[in-house]
Amino acid sequence: MIRTVAIQGAEGSNHYKVARDFYGNDIILKECLSFDILVDSLLNKSSNQAVMAIENTIAGSIIPNYALIDKYNLHICGERYLNIHHHLMALPNQKIEDIKEVCSHPMALLQCKEFFKKYPHIKLVEDVDTAEVAKRIANQKLKGVAAIAPKVAAEIFGLNVIEDEIQTIKDNATRFVIIQTEEPNNGIDKITKASLKFETEHKRGSLAAILNVLSDCKMNLTKIQSLPIIETPWKYAFFIDVTFGSYDDYEKAKAIVEIMAINFKVLGEYKNAKL
Repeated sequence: MIRTVAIQGAEGSNHYKVARDFYGNDIILKECLSFDILVDSLLNKSSNQAVMAIENTIAGSIIPNYALIDKYNLHICGERYLNIHHHLMALPNQKIEDIKEVCSHPMALLQCKEFFKKYPHIKLVEDVDTAEVAKRIANQKLKGVAAIAPKVAAEIFGLNVIEDEIQTIKDNATRFVIIQTEEPNNGIDKITKASLKFETEHKRGSLAAILNVLSDCKMNLTKIQSLPIIETPWKYAFFIDVTFGSYDDYEKAKAIVEIMAINFKVLGEYKNAKL
């Protein structure tokens, strides 16, 4: 059976590129214009798995996506890192002087803000997705309008790249996670990373004690993110990622932290994609 994979955005987007890299071509892609719709597709079984951006080297954590994974008890079964390249594209036979408006995802606009300071005549407009804008420009033959999108979108929709690599910081990468509703069975020999969530007692040193346990058990803490607990003002849940060389060390750490922490949850155990 061919797997159906949900992505945020359209064909040609960065989520599209990650899906093709992770799965190859033997999948059916389900395009979703928001992460809420993407999660709904998993819950209503119209997709088997989904690709979700979770953090960026410039913009930091995508907090609402942590909340979605937690709220709906989704499982992380894999990850991918993608170097982000932003290109300015429009219908053929146009120069940048012809462009009056650039539409793209807010994150893409933010990451290219410095470039557009040289072109004050261009109006920047937030939109739902990078590749979706490119598709709309092509389908509606919109002159004077440009998109910021991956170069593959220009190839798919027959647009011309006006300017290459317009992102402010060239070393820009996004981490994506592969999520599903069922608990994955990745195999102990392939698991070198885990995503965990827990709360701590509201007293001095409670978080430090847990972090010390992770260190003592040879866990490498690669990420820590706090999120407010909506029902309890001024209390926070912690989302952490750890990498490890020995699954036995991880199991030991997990068993101790589960005793020390409150509402401990394993969000995913999978292969570390960044080696």
